[in-house]
Amino acid sequence: MILHAASALLPDGWARDVRIRVEGGRIAEVTAGVPGNGTGQGHGLILPAPVNLHSHTFQRAMAGLTEGRTAGQDSFWTWRALMYRFLEQLSPEDVQAIAAQAMVEMAEAGFAGLAEFHYLHHPVGGGTYADPAEMSARIAEAARETGLGLTLLPVIYEQGGVDGRALSGGQLRFGSSPEVFAAVLEGAGRALSGLPDAVLGVAPHSLRAVSRNTLARVPGMTRGPIHIHIAEQVAEVEEVRAAWGARPVEWACANLALDARWCMIHATQMTPSETAALARTGAVAGLCPITEANLGDGIFDGPGWLAAGGAFGVGSDSNVRISLAEELRLLEYSQRLGHKARVVMADDRSTGRLLWDQAARGGARAAGRGRGVIAVGEWADLLALDTNDLRLEGLTGDRLLDALIFAGRDGLVTDLWSAGRHIVQGGRHIAREAVAHRFRATMRRLRDAL
Repeated sequence: MILHAASALLPDGWARDVRIRVEGGRIAEVTAGVPGNGTGQGHGLILPAPVNLHSHTFQRAMAGLTEGRTAGQDSFWTWRALMYRFLEQLSPEDVQAIAAQAMVEMAEAGFAGLAEFHYLHHPVGGGTYADPAEMSARIAEAARETGLGLTLLPVIYEQGGVDGRALSGGQLRFGSSPEVFAAVLEGAGRALSGLPDAVLGVAPHSLRAVSRNTLARVPGMTRGPIHIHIAEQVAEVEEVRAAWGARPVEWACANLALDARWCMIHATQMTPSETAALARTGAVAGLCPITEANLGDGIFDGPGWLAAGGAFGVGSDSNVRISLAEELRLLEYSQRLGHKARVVMADDRSTGRLLWDQAARGGARAAGRGRGVIAVGEWADLLALDTNDLRLEGLTGDRLLDALIFAGRDGLVTDLWSAGRHIVQGGRHIAREAVAHRFRATMRRLRDAL
């Protein structure tokens, strides 16, 4: 496959008249200064397509259903109780249908890959399916159906709190003994066979939910990425500090072998010294601005993280809304609100350019999916934009990315390739109708049950 772009964002910056040759899902050639001559697929602009580095796809079916006030002050914890009640309705077939719909929406929004933080392993009430990795296989099948690149992160969930209390209620669907989790992880690896660009990692859910003994063993469980929820909520910080004598990020930096394999999800509750220390480990910050706003988590310290040389990417987490541009926009706007300033996440690049570069490169690193750039040897994770749209017409370079993120409408992604698979064409995912039909049937049943 040969693509041609009037403009493309390459590792060293913007280039004109770029020819991209793709073989076996990877970029085999990138040549600038080659005017289009009618061969290949011509596009006005091609960008590296980021990875959605943090998602719980099943929660897409909850979107918009948790906005009524419960007794007292609503918080992350009251939302979690509603989520537990919801997941008691989900069958493996439901999970696959919902995951496929979420993946279609992710691709149309501009994500070429997904790091799925997958903790819904078991039947209602606990125990295991005949295949302990049944639910992992459903996520893999959704990726196979939609063509979205998948990094599957089976989640370790052992206890109900830092004090080691037993799991209860909805958590029973997450929890696994070491032996059962080993079977889940092995089965997840089998489920990914046949997906040439799939990656298997592992995710200790959080410091609250995993013992210190297990945390020490995590790096040896796979060769892939390691993701963990960290310092998302004030109550979590206080719980860990009371039990272990240190704040979550402080404890993690001192006790875990953090490096570039790790992705620290949220990290909204950090002191300046913790921010700098965590950035120096090489771990990627996994930011989910829409969900963090929806759940009232707090604001990540963007300027402090960048000043310490930290890398970050973005994810859709609860999937209350799936929009790559909006995740990036809200990330910057949260900084402006917190610092009472403008153009906070910028350097010699514009805000939009810095955000896009970080999302593409940090997301790819966190997913074990290469460097997130348009270069020879990398996966052909690419997207093309409608540069004739009134909001983008006549703009180039960094100004075009600024307009896309801060002034653009939904639906500006015309084409998307995931490891060379052309899964969005003319702004629509190639499996959109079939996937939506199954999702509608699933949602009718779930809404009736709730």
